[in-house]
Amino acid sequence: MKRILLLVTGLVMFGLTAATANDTNPPHGGEVDVKASTITWVGEKVVGKHSGTLNLKSGGLKFENHQLVGGHFIIDMTSLACTDLQAGRGKEKLEGHLKSADFFQVEDFPTAEFIMTEAQNMGGSKYKLIGNLTIKGETNPIEFEAEVKVGSATAVIDVDRTIYGIKYGSGSFFDNLGDKAIDNTFQLTVNLVLK
Repeated sequence: MKRILLLVTGLVMFGLTAATANDTNPPHGGEVDVKASTITWVGEKVVGKHSGTLNLKSGGLKFENHQLVGGHFIIDMTSLACTDLQAGRGKEKLEGHLKSADFFQVEDFPTAEFIMTEAQNMGGSKYKLIGNLTIKGETNPIEFEAEVKVGSATAVIDVDRTIYGIKYGSGSFFDNLGDKAIDNTFQLTVNLVLK
């Protein structure tokens, strides 16, 4: 009788442990591997475009019952780099300008932040993400689509720089820019690797 009671108790404890694990741990975890994850950017102007990279400083996704419900990410703006120009041929000049007060003013604002407030499942691995993006000390709401699979998440995000006070070279605020005009919107392509 004692052996049966111990066996039943063990099975009950195993069941409770398994149920708890299923409730709190998604099948692919929520912590982001910042070293394996990538963020690339593209900024366009009348006569061409530039592209580059940014590093993720920290980040994680929150899951409940295997569904994405939130997330929080911090981007290291001091890591901003241009990849379409070579060293000594404009690369350093462009990176310096992008890090200056004309653009992201990274000395005073070394990080950008995205806090997800809602994740709407659109079927399967597709989500519509809603949250707040802070750049250069300004916070604005943003929405974009993402795909969350086992071990990874990807998204392409269009950001209007002017609502963050970055108006340099914008035809919406300055006249007679000609071929020096820069698009108000830049694009981020985010590829997250989940631990």
